[in-house]
Amino acid sequence: MLSLASLAATTQPEVLLQQVVGKVNQLEPRQRPEISAYTQILGGLKYNQDLIRQLFREGMMRESVIYQEILREGEQRGELRGRKAEGQLLILRQLTRRVGELPQEVLDRIETLSLEQLENLGEALLDFQAMPMAVNYADLETWFSRLDVGVKMT
Repeated sequence: MLSLASLAATTQPEVLLQQVVGKVNQLEPRQRPEISAYTQILGGLKYNQDLIRQLFREGMMRESVIYQEILREGEQRGELRGRKAEGQLLILRQLTRRVGELPQEVLDRIETLSLEQLENLGEALLDFQAMPMAVNYADLETWFSRLDVGVKMT
């Protein structure tokens, strides 16, 4: 409940936040980082970031398990986006080398594939029949149709 106190209506927001900080600092050391983090997150909905930083010790939030979890999730998302971008680039390079310039609908479709689908397409490319420069997309069309997409190449 203490972390919600920072959202209370007041005519003196800085005084209220100082009182909340004082109460947080009175908590036992084991509870303090987590309650502080909750209070700072909720306080961020109402107060200026500089005021929150000024009143709370900066390192306290970084010690919070919630803050650490948020950081890990962000790192995992960034890593996944990077792997997906690399996968898209590799698939596009392989297809371009095999068939030449790709139509926009192929580029658009590859952009929508998940990382797992990109990996599967990369393996499937090894089984595609030799494609002459006349650009025969039959194997690629078949692969896309298995995804229930029905992309038609022109």
